[in-house]
Amino acid sequence: MTPLTADAVRRAPKVLLHDHLDGGLRPQTVLELADEHGYRELPASDAESLGRWFRQAADSGSLEKYLETFAHTVGVMQRPEAIHRVARECALDLAADGVVYAEVRFAPELSTARGLPIEAVVEAMVDGFTAGSRDAARPIRVGALLCAMRQADRWTEVADLVVRYRDAGVVGFDLAGPEVGFPPDRLPEAIAVLDRAAAHRTIHAGEAAGIDSIRAALDGARAERLGHGVRIADEVAEDGTLGPVAQRVLDEQVPLEVAPSSNVQTGAYPSLAGHPVERLHRLGFAVTVNTDNRLMSGVSASSELHEVATTFGWTWDDVRAVTERALGAAFLSAADRHRLLTDVVEPGYASLTGKGRA
Repeated sequence: MTPLTADAVRRAPKVLLHDHLDGGLRPQTVLELADEHGYRELPASDAESLGRWFRQAADSGSLEKYLETFAHTVGVMQRPEAIHRVARECALDLAADGVVYAEVRFAPELSTARGLPIEAVVEAMVDGFTAGSRDAARPIRVGALLCAMRQADRWTEVADLVVRYRDAGVVGFDLAGPEVGFPPDRLPEAIAVLDRAAAHRTIHAGEAAGIDSIRAALDGARAERLGHGVRIADEVAEDGTLGPVAQRVLDEQVPLEVAPSSNVQTGAYPSLAGHPVERLHRLGFAVTVNTDNRLMSGVSASSELHEVATTFGWTWDDVRAVTERALGAAFLSAADRHRLLTDVVEPGYASLTGKGRA
């Protein structure tokens, strides 16, 4: 059996469900796009310093500084060619890291500040993912999740776009932005659009806010997955006794898109060792491991999985379990999920562990 090293985890096939396009730019790309489009607000002028600034600002414990980091990435994503480039490079970077399937999210309304039609944002994004997947050295498939910002009123417009482009690379809907004060059923007409079309949706919940936010995502937006969802641990007692919402999430195997490094960075938990990802995994919750924002957190899908595995003593069985769980929760057809499982994921892990079919 191959030792569970950082390099081996990079070679393992991985499935990523929670990754923000505007949180994963290459620092050099930020610099070049800023220069091309006349964006003059960057806090550094070379890639190394800029990457360090993003990580330090996001890790400062200041929500204001954390949000400022996205002002810069979104600031250089206001033209179709910029969005296309960022999406293409995202696919290339994930493929190089051994990700075989990813769902990458972005709020297209954020790229309309200079008058770009919201449809053009979506088209540039999905075309970029297609180009990157085609050009990647390792096979990858990337689906787009379209976010509506909770504090804005464009939910229905975004829901319509999810339905309109779902045969052209868009796989589902998300609500992002501040949980507190903006419940996921605030604009029920948007949820009705998704319901009528049987469109997939994952909802940010249980990150900054707790159990009530998770309950609202499930009942108010009929979330199929929970973006983060880690605050379900608030209803897990020391002896393992579960509160009613936690019991429901466990019984229904609602997938949790957990991003441990991000949660530590934003102050939800003091350290990775103090993060509940291990506890939830051992109790049988449908835990998946994700990056959230690769640039701001300085992580990759491989580094996040390896650090969690090292911190909590995970084996290849655990790594494979969260990978197969993520694939099972992907917004793909049953046939596509089965093909990826049998043709890619199972043989990939069999070659590393000596178990199953290689």
